[in-house]
Amino acid sequence: MITTDILIIGAGPTGLFTVFEAGLLKLKCHLIDALPQPGGQCSEIYPKKPIYDIPAYPEILAGDLTHKLIEQSKQFSPGFTLGERAETIDKQVDGSFIVTTNKGTKHHAKIVAIAGGLGSFEPRKPLIPNIAAFEDKGVEYIIKEPEIYRDKKVVISGGGDSALDWAIFLSNIAAEVTLIHRRNEFRGALDSVEKVQELKNLGKIRLITPAEVKGILGTDFVTGVAVEKKGEDAFILDADHFIPLFGLSPKLGPIGNWGLDIEKNAIKVDNALDYQTNIPGVYAIGDVNTYPGKLKLILCGFHEATLMCQSAYKRIFPNKKYVMKYTTVGGVDGFDGTRKEAPKAVVKAIE
Repeated sequence: MITTDILIIGAGPTGLFTVFEAGLLKLKCHLIDALPQPGGQCSEIYPKKPIYDIPAYPEILAGDLTHKLIEQSKQFSPGFTLGERAETIDKQVDGSFIVTTNKGTKHHAKIVAIAGGLGSFEPRKPLIPNIAAFEDKGVEYIIKEPEIYRDKKVVISGGGDSALDWAIFLSNIAAEVTLIHRRNEFRGALDSVEKVQELKNLGKIRLITPAEVKGILGTDFVTGVAVEKKGEDAFILDADHFIPLFGLSPKLGPIGNWGLDIEKNAIKVDNALDYQTNIPGVYAIGDVNTYPGKLKLILCGFHEATLMCQSAYKRIFPNKKYVMKYTTVGGVDGFDGTRKEAPKAVVKAIE
């Protein structure tokens, strides 16, 4: 049986950052993830997608972000159970928990932190009769390797951040990029909308709204799409790739049967204090949780992980007083015996 202080369900960005925050408190972490490698969606689904709202990084690829988070956590020697799904949870007499995976691996922890992102998920597919016949033959629901679109004609459908961001990104790689949305208004960030409009004016993106892709042409591979634009006759658009980006359909999976308070496929938590669920000692952080004013941002997940770890420390050591110290003053002591000293100039400036 694997024993740890905090068992983290989900090894995405929020789960990985939890390792660092817990390590500062001398708490040991172990992570479970159904994927074969850490990083969550950022490494499995869109490693090459640029992210713009991480502090200190004007732009960073999702895969690079997870790589840096893994490097940051290594000094606290986290354990991993990868390629397995957390299946059941059993509370012990002393208030600790035993979590068993679908492969029978048991984990004993004083605290459980659910950081499973959106949970298990599948892309939402448009209702196009022959679309299944072209999956992996020019139809992709997730962009993993942008290089396959170099010098190709690409049609993207969608009106959210993913559609906007990938249209912008691929405009520098593909021969042609067409963005199609069924409305004139987009749901994505205003900056991205303005950037798409700017690229349209420069002739780098073709923007067709309000319109929908209703059919796919080709034999062994996509050669074009049939487009219906409101108020106009349907027309054919040449294409090598069709990428419908309509978001993901999330499911909590077995965690949904753990007796947690669930609202709209997310776990309700107490955000006024520590992001604890209705089960004492079980927390939910990141995109998997919900509370009034919740924002599904990686940045918010980092914040939630920090407060959660402070609460976990108090639960594990109820009679021990913890005095928070800034890492710029005290440095960082790793579990492997390494120590990163705070720069003397910084300490002096703070003093």
